[in-house]
Amino acid sequence: MFGGKVVKKLVTKAAKLAQEKPAQEKPAQEKPAKEKPAEEKPARKNGLTEAELLRAPASQYMSAEQLAFFRERLLETQKEMLEKADLTSEHLREHELEADPTDQATIEEEYALELRARDRERKLLKKIDESLRRIEDGSYGYCEETGEPIGIPRLIARPTATLSIEAQSRREQKQKLFGE
Repeated sequence: MFGGKVVKKLVTKAAKLAQEKPAQEKPAQEKPAKEKPAEEKPARKNGLTEAELLRAPASQYMSAEQLAFFRERLLETQKEMLEKADLTSEHLREHELEADPTDQATIEEEYALELRARDRERKLLKKIDESLRRIEDGSYGYCEETGEPIGIPRLIARPTATLSIEAQSRREQKQKLFGE
């Protein structure tokens, strides 16, 4: 009997949720029609959006507006990572000893994973600093090996990119072949 009541309650809750979902989805579907899509809104103070960057002619590659867009994006990422690092430091200071050795091992493993993630972010912070320096000296957006433009789509996906797709592919192929 008890199991039947639980199943009945679950089915009833599922039915109620199914009835509520269509009502909730209708406003969500109407909302994009009233507002501009997220990528059409100015995402930055200077007003450029990713869509506008992608539509820009090649003659405007790495214009002052584009450089400002990427500078702001890099600074935002840098700020987020520094905040995460602060939270990690606070979290590690709150470490409590557990009576159960397996619980303690689990907590220590979680801390190790968190520290590894922060280490990767620390390396990315160095790349962000390097990219910001490249923006200042005017070499941002151009491949370090060939001097050709890296391309806006690649920079949007990875603002710290220093190589064009072709140069990166060659480097990865070389690493694969020679284990460098």
